[in-house]
Amino acid sequence: MTVDQAPLLPRRTMRAEVLLVLGVSLGQSAVYAIVAIIARMTAERPLGEQTATMNASQSARPWLDLTYQLLKIIFALVPVLLAVHLLNRENGKARRTLGLDVRRPGGDLAWGTALAAAIGLPGIALFWVAAQLGINASLVPAKLPELWWAVPVLILAAAQNAILEEVIVVGYLMTRLRELGWRVGAVIAASAVLRGSYHLYQGFGAFVGNVVMGLVFSLFFLRTRRVLPLVVAHTLLDVVAFVGYALLPREWFDWL
Repeated sequence: MTVDQAPLLPRRTMRAEVLLVLGVSLGQSAVYAIVAIIARMTAERPLGEQTATMNASQSARPWLDLTYQLLKIIFALVPVLLAVHLLNRENGKARRTLGLDVRRPGGDLAWGTALAAAIGLPGIALFWVAAQLGINASLVPAKLPELWWAVPVLILAAAQNAILEEVIVVGYLMTRLRELGWRVGAVIAASAVLRGSYHLYQGFGAFVGNVVMGLVFSLFFLRTRRVLPLVVAHTLLDVVAFVGYALLPREWFDWL
């Protein structure tokens, strides 16, 4: 017995779909980041003396600030739902296609932890070198008020970043580019360079580091067809950066 498979979308429709998904998500972020790095490079102060702040407070009123933080996290995930929905129209198995199902929780967690360790330690060294060379802005990973909800929000923000980036830039984009007939090398390069591009607002060290991370993650996805370990790895990296910065003494992060 044969199982009928839905035909692929016309190439023109697929190309438009990819551009639209990126246009409402990380493609848009990349454009803003490019403008931001141009602004930094043409500012009076050198890049190394400037600051890039993540997870900043949105209001002096704590409950309003919390509301803004949660809304930002929730709406940032809408493009992920859109991408999964678009892939799901063809065979109804988008979660399995992307490796977002929970068939292998132990393996996904183990691989994610290993990837986080493999990326994190060299990443710290690269950030230190970039800071010494003055090619990165000083990074402030978290600047929330010292309130009860700060750490939970930072953990949620880390998970949101991971889900958004890994589903869109790795799972969705690489799947669609392969369906469009792109060569494997071009698909990997496109995914990695896009990842680096939307981190350019932090500086050129962040760009290089995230391109390298993108290459590793792309190769892993091509080999395993699993996005979930990448989400685990990315979440762990961001939780350490965000929560660590919020809780540990500031002098520990002077090298950033």
